[in-house]
Amino acid sequence: MTNPLSTDAMSQQHKLERLQAADKQHFIHPFTDSKGLAVKGTRVIERAEGVYLWDVMGHKLLDGMAGLWCVNVGYGRQSIVDAVSKQMQKLPFYNSFFQCSHPPAIELAQKIASLAPAHMNNVFFTGSGSESNDTNLRMVRRYWDLKGKPSKKTIISRVNAYHGSTVAGASLGGMSGMHEQGDLPIPGVVHIAQPYWYAEGKDLSPEEFGLKTAQALEAKIIELGEDNVAAFIAEPFQGAGGVIIPPSTYWPEIKRILAKYDILFILDEVISGFGRTGKWFAAEYFDLQPDLITIAKGMTSGYVPMGGVIVSDKVAEVIKQDCGEFTHGFTYSGHPVAAAAALENIRIIEQEKLVERVANDTSPYLQSRLQQLAEHPLVGEVRGVGLVAAIELVKDKSLRQRFDANVGVGTYCRDACITHGLVMRSVGDTMIISPPLTISHAEIDELVAKATQALNDTYQHVKNMG
Repeated sequence: MTNPLSTDAMSQQHKLERLQAADKQHFIHPFTDSKGLAVKGTRVIERAEGVYLWDVMGHKLLDGMAGLWCVNVGYGRQSIVDAVSKQMQKLPFYNSFFQCSHPPAIELAQKIASLAPAHMNNVFFTGSGSESNDTNLRMVRRYWDLKGKPSKKTIISRVNAYHGSTVAGASLGGMSGMHEQGDLPIPGVVHIAQPYWYAEGKDLSPEEFGLKTAQALEAKIIELGEDNVAAFIAEPFQGAGGVIIPPSTYWPEIKRILAKYDILFILDEVISGFGRTGKWFAAEYFDLQPDLITIAKGMTSGYVPMGGVIVSDKVAEVIKQDCGEFTHGFTYSGHPVAAAAALENIRIIEQEKLVERVANDTSPYLQSRLQQLAEHPLVGEVRGVGLVAAIELVKDKSLRQRFDANVGVGTYCRDACITHGLVMRSVGDTMIISPPLTISHAEIDELVAKATQALNDTYQHVKNMG
């Protein structure tokens, strides 16, 4: 007699093999070694609910990365599905060019302005964070043209920053691997040191290092000439760079420098926006006064692609009153269906008090539980803010000594996490975590337990390698 479970398992295996074959044949993945993936076969995720994912074989995974830093309200929100469906039936698309608009985009701009810092009351919509940072480059240069200072074109960024993967976004970012593919950065973008104390602080205290790296901004402004510098762009904490949280002295010194010089400040909150730090925006958490805020990801919780730039009154007044036609935009700027998803997503965050919950409950609990991993022989540092954290894997804790890159400790640990039912990302040998804002104490306990199992497996692997 045929075992129905075995038959079902065979059917699932056949489905996986069929999908993997088609994937190998037709799908070019972002940020992926296609040749290596073809050998290994892609992991096919089929459904999700809450903080969990299931692949086509039925394996359950706790999503410690909220998709790609974005599923803030968790998976399976029927009210977002309903809002999108209702909008598609009423107005599936119309553009915002040529003096046109529609209620969802208008309402969303008004809503975001109500949540943003008080001096920021306008929004330019895009389709992604990358498009938003392209918009920032265009907008700040146009702003200075209109102010009668056309030489102010250069934008200062940081080494190892991530600001997207379009030509302008990748240029604004400071990742050498991206710059090597496409003759980047484009002219007019320069980079200064990152505030990565654990890897680069050497004998300096975190406080000393924070001041030193912040002062690199002032040195670069003086080197280039204030009349040539348009803006400074930075993430509140570097996400894709490895959840690099600046020392306590860094942002106050950056604020002093920005107040001294006539340049704009772009704060890239694609990851940190919409509640991840326990504030609606990290600008409030770190007490910053940006001129432009880059948004995306948590704006719709990833249910529909959307991004934007929150624009300060100072900049918006010039663009709206003096510019004439601002010759920049996208077919899908303010897309009505995406805007409907964002409005419902924000309503959920407000109704369930997820921002307050992160600040007062889940963030303290997650960070406390993760600090227990600092005792592990493989872990050099655990750091975090809100519901984002990093675990540094090191060869020697006392010396902060890294493994050789070819050992692949982070990659091994990432794969061990999957084996134990956890999605945790590796950036080199730094493991990073950014779960949905809805995660419970019990789910945090599960995350930490599975991370511990993965660390133990990785430690044993390293010992076996000698």
